[in-house]
Amino acid sequence: MKLVKKSQAGSFESSDILVLIEPTEQQQGRVVELQSSVMLQYGDSIRKIIAEMLDKYEIQDVHLIANDKGALEATIYARLETAILRAADAQQGTL
Repeated sequence: MKLVKKSQAGSFESSDILVLIEPTEQQQGRVVELQSSVMLQYGDSIRKIIAEMLDKYEIQDVHLIANDKGALEATIYARLETAILRAADAQQGTL
Protein backbone atom coordinates (compact mmCIF):
# COMPACT_ATOMS: atom_id res chain seq x y z
CA MET A 1 0.00 0.00 0.00
CA LYS A 2 1.32 3.42 -0.90
CA LEU A 3 1.03 6.22 1.61
CA VAL A 4 0.15 9.57 0.05
CA LYS A 5 -0.25 11.96 2.98
CA LYS A 6 0.34 12.48 6.69
CA SER A 7 -2.27 11.20 9.10
CA GLN A 8 -2.94 10.47 12.72
CA ALA A 9 -5.22 8.42 14.92
CA GLY A 10 -5.77 8.21 18.65
CA SER A 11 -5.18 10.65 21.49
CA PHE A 12 -2.96 11.45 24.47
CA GLU A 13 -5.64 10.19 26.87
CA SER A 14 -4.91 7.46 29.38
CA SER A 15 -5.27 3.93 27.93
CA ASP A 16 -4.90 5.21 24.36
CA ILE A 17 -2.12 5.64 21.83
CA LEU A 18 -1.51 8.52 19.44
CA VAL A 19 -0.14 7.37 16.08
CA LEU A 20 1.32 9.86 13.60
CA ILE A 21 2.34 8.52 10.21
CA GLU A 22 3.81 10.05 7.08
CA PRO A 23 5.25 8.72 3.84
CA THR A 24 8.96 9.11 3.16
CA GLU A 25 11.01 8.99 -0.02
CA GLN A 26 11.42 5.59 -1.62
CA GLN A 27 14.23 3.44 -0.25
CA GLN A 28 14.31 5.44 3.03
CA GLY A 29 13.00 2.50 5.02
CA ARG A 30 11.00 2.50 8.21
CA VAL A 31 11.64 5.02 10.95
CA VAL A 32 9.61 4.18 14.05
CA GLU A 33 9.71 6.36 17.15
CA LEU A 34 7.95 4.94 20.19
CA GLN A 35 7.30 6.55 23.53
CA SER A 36 5.31 4.67 26.14
CA SER A 37 4.44 4.98 29.79
CA VAL A 38 4.85 1.19 29.93
CA MET A 39 7.97 0.92 27.75
CA LEU A 40 9.86 -1.43 30.08
CA GLN A 41 7.02 -3.93 30.29
CA TYR A 42 5.48 -3.72 26.80
CA GLY A 43 7.84 -1.80 24.51
CA ASP A 44 8.92 -4.91 22.59
CA SER A 45 5.30 -6.04 22.16
CA ILE A 46 4.23 -2.63 20.85
CA ARG A 47 7.14 -2.56 18.38
CA LYS A 48 6.16 -6.07 17.21
CA ILE A 49 2.56 -4.94 16.62
CA ILE A 50 3.75 -1.90 14.66
CA ALA A 51 6.02 -4.03 12.46
CA GLU A 52 3.22 -6.57 11.95
CA MET A 53 0.78 -3.89 10.77
CA LEU A 54 3.32 -2.28 8.44
CA ASP A 55 4.09 -5.73 7.01
CA LYS A 56 0.37 -6.49 6.60
CA TYR A 57 -0.08 -3.41 4.43
CA GLU A 58 3.33 -3.86 2.72
CA ILE A 59 4.59 -0.45 3.84
CA GLN A 60 8.35 -0.01 3.69
CA ASP A 61 9.03 3.73 3.44
CA VAL A 62 7.40 5.43 6.42
CA HIS A 63 8.01 7.67 9.40
CA LEU A 64 5.79 6.56 12.28
CA ILE A 65 5.59 8.17 15.71
CA ALA A 66 3.63 6.39 18.45
CA ASN A 67 3.00 7.89 21.87
CA ASP A 68 1.43 5.24 24.07
CA LYS A 69 -0.37 5.86 27.34
CA GLY A 70 -1.02 2.23 28.27
CA ALA A 71 -3.31 1.23 25.40
CA LEU A 72 -4.59 -2.31 25.15
CA GLU A 73 -3.41 -4.44 22.24
CA ALA A 74 -6.72 -4.13 20.36
CA THR A 75 -6.56 -0.34 20.65
CA ILE A 76 -3.02 -0.29 19.27
CA TYR A 77 -4.08 -2.38 16.26
CA ALA A 78 -7.12 -0.16 15.64
CA ARG A 79 -5.18 3.11 15.86
CA LEU A 80 -2.43 1.83 13.57
CA GLU A 81 -4.90 0.55 10.98
CA THR A 82 -6.84 3.82 11.03
CA ALA A 83 -3.70 5.94 10.63
CA ILE A 84 -2.41 3.73 7.80
CA LEU A 85 -5.70 3.78 5.88
CA ARG A 86 -6.00 7.54 6.31
CA ALA A 87 -2.43 8.05 5.07
CA ALA A 88 -3.16 5.87 2.05
CA ASP A 89 -6.40 7.78 1.45
CA ALA A 90 -8.18 4.42 1.56
CA GLN A 91 -10.40 4.77 4.62
CA GLN A 92 -14.09 4.34 3.98
CA GLY A 93 -17.09 5.18 6.09
CA THR A 94 -15.69 8.14 8.02
CA LEU A 95 -14.73 11.71 7.27
